[in-house]
Amino acid sequence: MNCPLKSITVSRTSSLEERQQALVSIYYQVLERQPYQYEHKVLKKAEHQFLHDKIGVRRFLKELGHSSVYLDSFYHRYSNVKFLEICLKHFLGRAPKDKVEIQRYSQILTTRGVDQLITSILDSEEYRKVFGCFTVPYARSLKYYDSPKSYLETQWLNAEHIGQRGTSIPTRYWHDLGLVCEAGVCHPEAGEILHPPISNEVELAVQQLVRLIESEQGKQALASIAPQKLEKLRAVIG
Repeated sequence: MNCPLKSITVSRTSSLEERQQALVSIYYQVLERQPYQYEHKVLKKAEHQFLHDKIGVRRFLKELGHSSVYLDSFYHRYSNVKFLEICLKHFLGRAPKDKVEIQRYSQILTTRGVDQLITSILDSEEYRKVFGCFTVPYARSLKYYDSPKSYLETQWLNAEHIGQRGTSIPTRYWHDLGLVCEAGVCHPEAGEILHPPISNEVELAVQQLVRLIESEQGKQALASIAPQKLEKLRAVIG
């Protein structure tokens, strides 16, 4: 079950109870659940420091993001580009702005590693401006979006549960393949007038898939897809 997400800020004057509530909110936002008992042991030191005002929210998020708890839940289970999408959801409360942003963070991930990726997000000007050092990240409703697609992507991404729309290809690339992902499940676009015949749709989808495969992001995504998942993808696009 999801915890209602809202702006929660702790400060030097926050009580232990308030910090405990903030910790619960952090886990709902970043892990999309509360840690298991053995995971609390992994995070014991960081939790103690946070609850006793030794570190703030942003520092705790770095400890959590670099931990095996977070990496085992997301990094080791998802493709690189899907992981990027999830990181932006967890730490910035939104979907990727565009493919340029995905490429920029992909470069950091592939050349400098996953810890540096998470650090770069938490040290970004956007994070500092929106959340600072003491506000728990939350699913944001931005005043302005780059496009209607960016608005819809953020709404869908912030509403979905872990793994709800796959672990390999980000939603933005599903759109490039001519698929609809409105209800947590992707399926081909349909329509009697607005869309071309099925055979043309399949041909277009294959052409777009080839272009994605030839791109750096496509190679990274497809390299991490298990053979059985590739078979399912082939079935979806014909």
